[in-house]
This record gives sequence, structure tokens and C-alpha cells, in this order.
Amino acid sequence: MPDAVGYRAKIGVILPSTNTVVEHDFARVRPPGVTFHSGRFLVEAPDLSSDEAFLHFLDLIRETIPTAIRDIMTCKPDHILMGMSAETFWGGKEGNAAFSARVAAIAGEIGITSGAAACNAALGKLGVSRIACLTPYQPAADEQVYGYFSECGLDVKRVHGLRCESATSIADVTPETLVEVLKRLDGDDIDAIVQCGTNLSMVEVADQAERWLGKPVLAINAVCLWHALRTLGINDQFVGHGMMLREH
Repeated sequence: MPDAVGYRAKIGVILPSTNTVVEHDFARVRPPGVTFHSGRFLVEAPDLSSDEAFLHFLDLIRETIPTAIRDIMTCKPDHILMGMSAETFWGGKEGNAAFSARVAAIAGEIGITSGAAACNAALGKLGVSRIACLTPYQPAADEQVYGYFSECGLDVKRVHGLRCESATSIADVTPETLVEVLKRLDGDDIDAIVQCGTNLSMVEVADQAERWLGKPVLAINAVCLWHALRTLGINDQFVGHGMMLREH
């Protein structure tokens, strides 16, 4: 028998203990019969103020992510969605594949959505190749974003990292700041803008920006949700959350 409330799908969302945006974004979009179940992994060192601090942050969460996946599997989800993105870009295409393999080793034969793969799938669906990227990261992580998309055959014209001081302060970035950066990133040489970093509150800003920029602005939380739903065969469409959920 199907779950009484998640009768279409139960999605396990793995996210950092510091994240305050992912659950909010998904709650605004939830299709009938689809439920989201959060597994939080401990962020012991939220400092992201330097490349060295960022690398230390990644080293520590690699130890706590498996526990969150193990725990979320007890509710028997139909799909795993990684509600963090930096680790999924690390090491390019091979690194993303290795990360997904590590998740699958715990979760078993279940669909997996990673931020990097979801963004690449969305760009492929749109048929665009020239992009600019917006991240909350330090330069070391921006290099990984650039490398991943380049390996996917995309022409990355520029990457702007906000260099947020901590994992929690990412959520403090204002819409005004995001709009300013989007305007600086835009140009005739790009077909789309991609935003990385799941604790950056970008979905509403991106949806509006697509109208005044006249091109796709892919907010990673909306794109991850699009990817997970479509992988599950759920084709519901929603307005106010970007063109992928509205039109594709």
C-alpha cells in the first residue's frame, strides 16, 4: 500500500545542519501526494571565511553525510535529493559520479539528485551552452564549479563567488545583493545564469530575473526539485519558481 500522505512519492532530502533555506523552498512547491523528509548532517565547523576553512568544512561533512543518509532511509524514501551542492561539484564529472556512488552504497537502488547533475541536466534540456555562475563560495570552490561545468562541455564565461563568511551567513544574503550580482554577470555572451549553494535564498529572485534578463536563471533548489520530480515521473508544473518547474 502507498504511504497515506506521500502516495505519489517520498523524497529524502539530505542537508547540512546549518541550512535554513532548502526546506522553505521545497515547502512552497510541494505537489499533492509528494512529501519531503529531511536528514540533517552535522556541520561542526561552519566557518567558510577562507579557502582553507572551506576545505576543512568539506573534510568534516564527508564524515557526517553517511549517517544522515543512513537515518533517512528508515522512512523508505523513493528518491534521495542532496540539499547541498558544493560537494557535488568537487572533482568535476568524475567527482560527482563518485559522490553519487557513495550515496548509492548506503541508499541502495534508488534515484539520486545531486546539485551538479541537476543543473547540468537542466542546461541540457534548455539547449544552452554559454553560462555564468553565481555562488556563495570562496575561490577554491568556485574553481570546482567552473571545472565541473567545463567538463560537461559548457562554456563558462565567468563565476562570481560571494565569499560568505560561514555556512549560516549564506542565508543572510539579501535579494538586493543578488539582483546586483545578476546584473553584473549578465551579458550578450551568455545564454543562462546558474546559481549554486542551496542555503542561498534565490528561487524567487531567479524567477523574477528571468523576466527582466530575458534568459534562464537557474536557482539550484528549484532545479534540484525539478530533477527529482521528473526522475520520479511527476510532471506537475508550478509558477513563481523559475522556468524549469513552469515549462519543462
